Amino acid sequence: MFEQLSAVEQKYEEIAGQLVDPEVICDRAQYTRLMREHKQLTPLVEKYREYEAAKTAMEEAREMLSGGGLDRDFRDMVEEEMESAKAQIETVSEALKILLLPRDPNDDKNVIVEIRGGAGGEEAALFAAALFRMYAMYAEQKGFKVETLNSNETELGGLKEISFMLEGEGAYSRLKFESGVHRVQRVPETEASGRIHTSTVTVAVLPEAEDVEIEINPSDLQIDTYRAGGAGGQHVNKTESAIRITHLPTGVVVECQDERSQFKNKDRAMKILRSRIYEQKQAEQNAQIASERKLQVGTGDRSERIRTYNYPQSRVTDHRIGLTLYRLEYILNGDLDEVIDALITFDRAEKLKESQEM
Repeated sequence: MFEQLSAVEQKYEEIAGQLVDPEVICDRAQYTRLMREHKQLTPLVEKYREYEAAKTAMEEAREMLSGGGLDRDFRDMVEEEMESAKAQIETVSEALKILLLPRDPNDDKNVIVEIRGGAGGEEAALFAAALFRMYAMYAEQKGFKVETLNSNETELGGLKEISFMLEGEGAYSRLKFESGVHRVQRVPETEASGRIHTSTVTVAVLPEAEDVEIEINPSDLQIDTYRAGGAGGQHVNKTESAIRITHLPTGVVVECQDERSQFKNKDRAMKILRSRIYEQKQAEQNAQIASERKLQVGTGDRSERIRTYNYPQSRVTDHRIGLTLYRLEYILNGDLDEVIDALITFDRAEKLKESQEM
């Protein structure tokens, strides 16, 4: 491990040297790539240097103790420093093992989130709107930009479906475990008898795919235009600005009608299409790896129930890791870090366990 870390530190220094090279600075694409790589390596190199400093401190203390001739008070102080350095080495070593785990190449990407009402009719649509609000408020806390790509509202203010993009560094890394079925248990506003109903909403989280990652042959696309419809009535049925794109080889269909401009709707639809096809290809590539894992933080499958939001008990339970929190209101207002951090920690622990078993 430490030979690997020494090589990483050397590479880090080489990149730092390149970043002050005038030729590299003038090449925007290369400079951006190197800056991104430098930033990714920084936590690992800093932690490695912390390890090396603690190791040096421990060796110096051991050498002083082995030399003898120390008075009792000074000897006690040196022994204390040696034990402290030893404890730090153990702590930093564990942190280094986690930092050395293979990174998800999508972690730094923007993310497209799709929310759809499932079982429960209007109640599911209202909860889909509540989840969209939750993610939008979380995005605001994190400094991510929210852009709605497509939405289909109901008359009561719910959402049959919505697709939106979160733009910001690390957006995918924070949201990637949200894919799956979210279940809500509450008394609907439309329910006179006060009975608790259970409804479901599906969430899909897709890393934004860049043009260079997914090449789409225009001849593989069937593009249809139609008049926008839905609740509200703004510019509905006036122009054929809505777009439906079908990717014939995969059967993936994307619709977009939020913009008045047909061109803008097509551009947004292509963003979603490209990300869905990218996700599909990734799922195929990862299927074998996922099947070999003994435990994982969900499969990311949209049919998998991952979380329950119980309003009467003010409870949120993530079924994948057995986490239960009695702070529903805060979570629905975007305070998601405790849940997301727990999922990330669990996933890292499982990957670390797997790496040690290999």
